[in-house]
Amino acid sequence: MINDIIKDSKSRMEKSVDALKSQLSKVRTGRAHPSLLDNIMVPYYGADTPLRQMANVTVEDARTLTLTVFDKSITAAVEKAIINSDLGLNPMSAGTNIRIPLPPLTEERRRDLVKVVKAEAEQGRVAIRNIRRDANNDLKALLKDKDITEDDERRATDEIQKLTDLYVKRVDEVLADKEKELMEV
Repeated sequence: MINDIIKDSKSRMEKSVDALKSQLSKVRTGRAHPSLLDNIMVPYYGADTPLRQMANVTVEDARTLTLTVFDKSITAAVEKAIINSDLGLNPMSAGTNIRIPLPPLTEERRRDLVKVVKAEAEQGRVAIRNIRRDANNDLKALLKDKDITEDDERRATDEIQKLTDLYVKRVDEVLADKEKELMEV
């Protein structure tokens, strides 16, 4: 029972760190990266469709993305969806290809992005602490039902705390890497 609680907590904490990495990958660092356009939805035959399903996204150079739209008739809709996204991008169309130059980040914008990244990391830490709280509550319930001894509960609580410390440290490492990447000119 205790091992199940610890295993569940570990997997949930791992997922929290992965979710943080996924969130941070969407924060623009000045370099072109195809995942930048992952959240863009394009209206297509009455339904919002992910951009990735309608076009091939490639990196032309460090500051330019190129989209090759599969259906020439939706090029304008794809362009409009990119303009309307909150990414601040200005696509240029050439037939079925759309070039998206990424403007260089200003120092002020970099600092704003660092604040956003820190807030995301704090949410990751809170999620990990909530997992710890849930695990500790489960252990207390087992103790209350007399399924485990107080010593077992104390050992398991210590183990959960070690896991929490480990995963919070991993969140901090991910944050430090992203901050360094953002402040790089």
